[in-house]
Amino acid sequence: MFGVSQRINLSFTRRIARNFPRLLSSGNDNEQPELIPVPEYAERPGEELEVRKARLLYQSRKRGMLENGLLLSTFAAKYLKGMTEGQVEQYDKLINKPSNDWEIYYWATGNKPTPQEYQSEIMDLLKEHAKNKEKDCRITQPPLYG
Repeated sequence: MFGVSQRINLSFTRRIARNFPRLLSSGNDNEQPELIPVPEYAERPGEELEVRKARLLYQSRKRGMLENGLLLSTFAAKYLKGMTEGQVEQYDKLINKPSNDWEIYYWATGNKPTPQEYQSEIMDLLKEHAKNKEKDCRITQPPLYG
């Protein structure tokens, strides 16, 4: 079934695989890995409203997690054009300031309480949107222009 060279290679591969975690370890199992901090969100003073809305539309679609990509892209497609400057500011803060996208999802779906800092008219609207009372099909993001 296996030739001699294949058995040697298989044996060598198993030894390397078994010891691989040790190659990457400092040897101290109690040592905590160094965490890379997420950069703090920098506000953009003086950004024109239409430019800001276009940026938020893009950011609503490109979240890095499917759940928020679908939730926020459908929300932005439905509400962003009609938002006032104050509402746009609330939405910008909501989707960009939290360092963990799962938090936004949990707040919107009611799985975690929303911190006071993010509780706003826009968050209430997002929570209603997340309930999907109209039973809209939200398995894909809406067209970017349409």
